[in-house]
Amino acid sequence: MRSLPPSPPPPSTAWVRGAILVGIVVMLAVTLVPTLRSLLQQQDEVTALRDKVAQQHVAVADLERQAALWRDPAFIEQQARERLKFVKVGEKSYTVIGLRPDGDAVTEPQPIVAAPLANDAAPWYGKVWQSIQIADRPAAGATGTTARDATQGVEDGSR
Repeated sequence: MRSLPPSPPPPSTAWVRGAILVGIVVMLAVTLVPTLRSLLQQQDEVTALRDKVAQQHVAVADLERQAALWRDPAFIEQQARERLKFVKVGEKSYTVIGLRPDGDAVTEPQPIVAAPLANDAAPWYGKVWQSIQIADRPAAGATGTTARDATQGVEDGSR
């Protein structure tokens, strides 16, 4: 007796098996995609946090260097002389007015501002409020002349 070769499954069962296989692949994708997305997001966050930690290490090193400078009495004395204009007993301090910190003379003209007068008929609290409003607008009383013009006028005797 000869056995008959196995016959292929009917076409309807092959389609069902393919649909089941596609369903399983879709379920795996639905399950794994959010997990992989969160994994990639967490890796990005870890990288960003490592960069932030490295920056903070640099900042801490800089602050420790500054703290070491402030432990030195000579540096403290230098800062007191530069920033606070402190001098030792017997020394004389001179301050040059009209120079910028980099040593260049002020070249742009500075306007002279004559403050407008408050209304004399107003009560005291009205005068205070008017002075606050005037102080908030410093260019309100600008006369158009500059500080250089005013000093030259005083030197020339023309004003």
